[in-house]
Amino acid sequence: MGNYFVIGGSSGIGKEIVSQLLADGHMVYATFNENETSMSGAEFSRLNVLEDDMQIPEVESLDGLVYCPGSINLKPFHRIKPEAFVDDFNLQVVGAIKATQAALTLLKKGSNPSIVLFSTVAVQFGFPFHSQVAASKGALEGLTRALAAEFAPTIRVNCIAPSITDTPLAERLLNSDEKREANAQRHPLKEIGNPDDIAHTATFLLSPKAKWITGQILHVDGGMSSIK
Repeated sequence: MGNYFVIGGSSGIGKEIVSQLLADGHMVYATFNENETSMSGAEFSRLNVLEDDMQIPEVESLDGLVYCPGSINLKPFHRIKPEAFVDDFNLQVVGAIKATQAALTLLKKGSNPSIVLFSTVAVQFGFPFHSQVAASKGALEGLTRALAAEFAPTIRVNCIAPSITDTPLAERLLNSDEKREANAQRHPLKEIGNPDDIAHTATFLLSPKAKWITGQILHVDGGMSSIK
C-alpha cells in the first residue's frame, strides 16, 4: 500500500479522498486549516498554505500528492479589487506550487507517483461573475500540463475540473431547495455533484489503474462542459 499526502483533507472533497484512500488500505497524511478532524488511520497536521512553510510527512517516499484548497468568490468584475485576484492566486496556484516543490523528492522515490490538482468547469465554460475563480484555476490547468511534461515519465500530473459540488465551500450557493434545484437543472445529468463523485476520480488518478494518464484535465461536471 502507498503513502499519500492530501493538502486540505479535513473537509469536502479532500475529506472524501482521505476516506477512500484509507478504505483501500493506504497510509494518508493530511492537513487542515480551520476544520480540524480525526479519521482512524490518517495523520492530520495544521497548515495554512498562505503563511507557513510547507511541512511534508516524515516518510521515505510518497506515492501521491493531492492539493485541494480553493475558494469560490463570485462577484461582478468591476467590483473585484486586483488584490483579490492575487489572494486567490496565492491560495490556489502558489500553494500548489509550494506543496509540489516540497514533496517532489519524496514523490520521485514513490511507486507510480501521481499529483492531482483541482480546477473548475468555469475555465472551459465561461460564466458571468466567475472571473476571479477562473483566472487562478486557469493558471492551475496550465501548470498541470507544464509539470506533466517536465516530470514525465516519473511522475504523473493531472487535474480535475468539477462543476458545483455539494461541499461546505459551495454551501451559500446551495442553501435552499430552490437554489439546489436550479443548479441541478443546469447540468445535463440534472444532478449536483457529490464529494464522492469527485473523490472517486481523484483516487483513480492516484492509482496504478491510471498509469497511462498524465497532463489531462478531467471534466467531472455532470456533462456541463460538453453537452447542451
